Amino acid sequence: MKRDIKICGLKTEEAVDKAVALGASHIGFIFFPKSPRNIEPSDAGRLADRVRGRVKIVAVTVDADSDTLDEIVDQLSPDILQLHGKESPERVLTVKAVYGLPVIKAFSVREADDLKKIDPYIGIADRFLFDAKPPAGSELPGGNGVSFDWKLMHLLDGSVDYMLSGGLNKDNLAEAIQLTGAPGIDTSSGVESAPGVKDLGLMEAFFEAANKADDKTAVAGRGN
Repeated sequence: MKRDIKICGLKTEEAVDKAVALGASHIGFIFFPKSPRNIEPSDAGRLADRVRGRVKIVAVTVDADSDTLDEIVDQLSPDILQLHGKESPERVLTVKAVYGLPVIKAFSVREADDLKKIDPYIGIADRFLFDAKPPAGSELPGGNGVSFDWKLMHLLDGSVDYMLSGGLNKDNLAEAIQLTGAPGIDTSSGVESAPGVKDLGLMEAFFEAANKADDKTAVAGRGN
């Protein structure tokens, strides 16, 4: 099974085109005013139209109200909604019912007990995303460039579909994949030269690292 790769926080035509050309399965647009990656729904829609049908388009929100979601869905027509705040299971159900879209529910992880928080969402969220808890003082729930103890992923039930996030970059990606076998990986700050500024060279290096890690995993699998 090919591993999903999501490049999040895109804001330019060049970055969108590059992500898709390199083989991204998902691209994410962030709608959170405090983020350096925040984008207007109309601008995101224009960028998404360049690659629509070739990649899954994800709208990332943080405790967004219904009016905000209405505008995002209208302007972007995303394939998936990612809820990166404190949305309750009931809120996830409502969002799915109103918009008829699958939902990725994000959770911040620092210790084993943090993984138990997904239990009420199992069977409701279509997929999970595990990010590192923000460092002290950060107002951003994600995109902080920090990671967590990936060995914790072994505590998850094998049936849980998820994307691994949190500080992934070209230098640590192979280790993260080796330790977790994550079915999907997500990066934002890991391919940036500055907050919110995607670096096309770093994007290339990230995909190269991902492909090498997958090749190594495949070879190891054949040796068993």
